[in-house]
Amino acid sequence: MNDDAPQDQNPQGQDPQTTDDGSLSRRSVLRTTAGAMGAASAGLGLGTLGAGSASAAEHTAAADPQAVPARKGATMAGVRFDRRSTVRVGIVGLGNRGGSMIDLFLAVDGVRVVAVCDPVKDKAERAAAKVTAAGQPAPAVYTKGEDDYENLCARGDIDFVYVATPWDFHFEMAKTAMLHGKHVGVECPIALRLDQLWELVDLSERTRRHCMQLENCCYGRNEMRVLRMAHAGLFGDLLHGAGAYNHDLRGLMFDPDYYEGPWRRLWHTRLRGDLYPNHGFGPVANYMDVNRGDRAVSITSVGSPSLGLAAYRKEHMPAGDPSWKETYIESDRTISLVQTAKGRVIRLEHDVSTPHPYSRINSLGGTKGVFEDYPERIYLEPDHSNDEWADFGAYAEWDHWLWKKYADPPGGHGGMDYMLVFRLMQCMRLGLAPDFDVYDAATWTAPVPLSHLSIKAKGAPQPIPDFTRGEWKKARSGVDSPEPAE
Repeated sequence: MNDDAPQDQNPQGQDPQTTDDGSLSRRSVLRTTAGAMGAASAGLGLGTLGAGSASAAEHTAAADPQAVPARKGATMAGVRFDRRSTVRVGIVGLGNRGGSMIDLFLAVDGVRVVAVCDPVKDKAERAAAKVTAAGQPAPAVYTKGEDDYENLCARGDIDFVYVATPWDFHFEMAKTAMLHGKHVGVECPIALRLDQLWELVDLSERTRRHCMQLENCCYGRNEMRVLRMAHAGLFGDLLHGAGAYNHDLRGLMFDPDYYEGPWRRLWHTRLRGDLYPNHGFGPVANYMDVNRGDRAVSITSVGSPSLGLAAYRKEHMPAGDPSWKETYIESDRTISLVQTAKGRVIRLEHDVSTPHPYSRINSLGGTKGVFEDYPERIYLEPDHSNDEWADFGAYAEWDHWLWKKYADPPGGHGGMDYMLVFRLMQCMRLGLAPDFDVYDAATWTAPVPLSHLSIKAKGAPQPIPDFTRGEWKKARSGVDSPEPAE
């Protein structure tokens, strides 16, 4: 998760964070204007991303999103990890996000952090000190430039690579890890173009290595309770859901010290669509068994004018600040409607540029009632009547087994970060299939380029590719899996 606010800024008890890891050389690049950043990104396979040039989404618009390329390997749906007594982990990116997530990997039994990588030497050394303080052998440390992660991935004693870097590097790092025979988990978004998403799908199938979007919101207590209730039929036939990333990040995006350069703000000079759909889309997709009996087939998006960041800059940034060279095009509020094969509707929202309380919306409705979060409330027949919201706490019996077993987990975001790490490491140790896979990663991220294209086409629907190549028609387990025997 790449939430980007200090812990005390979030009114919902979540402690948002970021993935802002870079080297001194990268930092100097990231502090340049958007146009210069576009040139710097070309070597990373991101296409022409600078302001005034073709955007990342437009770069792939010529390809037919409905076209399904021939499969280059067998499906990864339901494929189990090899069982192992110890999971050996390499961590790439040790800024705000990676620097905190390493604590959770160290807190899980049967996990060893073998190597850490960050071009900023101090960050890597602090992370290495955490490993030895936890009683593990000193990890290998990779700090020799922004490409040193390749050497970490090439090691023969790593099972899983965790990537927590700026978005621009996610695709290449995930690709490199799989090519070196490693399973890989990436903070969101996993990539930024449709062709990149297809390449990760194909590479996962060809290498037989899982490539996962580490969407921690799928492991929130409320999300997991609603998931179990939905699968038990308490909402009846499911009709609609909604998810969002509505989070005021203006102060952090203009903070010269919080990010490793203004990489996140610069994305607001490149795309107009939903830059961060995963937190909202992932949980609702789970409720509706997307890729496990249903499929997201199209997205329609509209966007407001882009005024928020410029207004904030005018009020807070001094003349001569590099940000005055930037032109923002990202819609302050993006609203998208996703249609599924079964006719269900999922509403997605994104707004990080205007003042408002934090909300992921997180709602689900069916023929028997509805749940809405922020604040949490529920209305179900026959339990409730008189059109009045009821207490969601009364349904605690439906908590997922993870939350019953670990009622007070350590770590950020109310404990969901620990749940994600614990469950993934458990699946690897016991030789289970992961709760979500590369097809989920691609589906949850596809709104990034597709919402941009839809907005530019004045809301015209854009087809969402079937990354599963037909496997979505087969029911299979996901996050709502039974507790395994250890």
